[in-house]
Amino acid sequence: MTAKVILNPYSNRWNAQKRWPVAERALRAAGIEFELAISEHPGHIAQITQQALSDGFSPLIAAGGDGTIGEVVNALVQATNHGFPLVPLGILPLGTANDLAYALQIPVELDQAATVISNGKIGFVDLGKVNNLYFANNSALCLEPYITVIQSKIGWIKGVARYLLAAVHGILDKPAWKAHLEWESGSFDGPISLVYIGNGPRSGGVFYMAPHADPFDGKLTVVFAYRPTRLGMFTLLPKVMRPGAGSYVESPGIREFTTSWLKVHLTNPSPAHIDGEVFTTSIIDLEYHIFPGHLQIFLP
Repeated sequence: MTAKVILNPYSNRWNAQKRWPVAERALRAAGIEFELAISEHPGHIAQITQQALSDGFSPLIAAGGDGTIGEVVNALVQATNHGFPLVPLGILPLGTANDLAYALQIPVELDQAATVISNGKIGFVDLGKVNNLYFANNSALCLEPYITVIQSKIGWIKGVARYLLAAVHGILDKPAWKAHLEWESGSFDGPISLVYIGNGPRSGGVFYMAPHADPFDGKLTVVFAYRPTRLGMFTLLPKVMRPGAGSYVESPGIREFTTSWLKVHLTNPSPAHIDGEVFTTSIIDLEYHIFPGHLQIFLP
């Protein structure tokens, strides 16, 4: 069957467009028959995805970063009227961080990623939902999306270094919130600095925000934390970049747990993101759920 490749040329600050010839050669070398569609404006990825499904293309291949994958996934769900199953999805990691590819052990080398698709092995990956939106890798509110807003405005530095610089700026700003959280086995009321909901463990290419998250376990991994001082936040920063022993989730005042649902109410508004893309700059109520095994993705 012919695949539809959905290319987001803007991914990784237009590097996806520059790397497309390499990706194209990789797909052809892997023997994949495909037609290419290029996103040209905001919202176009959803339109392309829905048209591809209407035209009978299967599988779909997302060529871009985590945000691109997230847009395709949301369009897939919308096209099925929030039903399942979804058509198989291939990933060509052309983004900056490629955190979902990391979580699924999909190689970032394009020839190897194309081979994963051509081999045809499909895995059933959990799908997260917040309010009326879906995510494949992660969602967050408070500090992390606050930092995401900052990094989106930084144009003079590229790659993972942009995330690190934005993190420093965000900590120096010292934003804070008060929250009421409920989940299936507990609740919390008090001040918070961040709330992170992970299907995968990593965010921004270097930050292991939910180091024990597993996209196949049928659960959301939630982390929330509070640090009253900038120094306290800065001392956590190097630990956030450790995926194993010594992770920041081992520090006092940090909670990490799994749940099938989470409700959040903030007393003051926060930005929020899904798969690295800020979907609102001001929200106070969010409700999260997990749909086990609802994504079909080509895996190694």
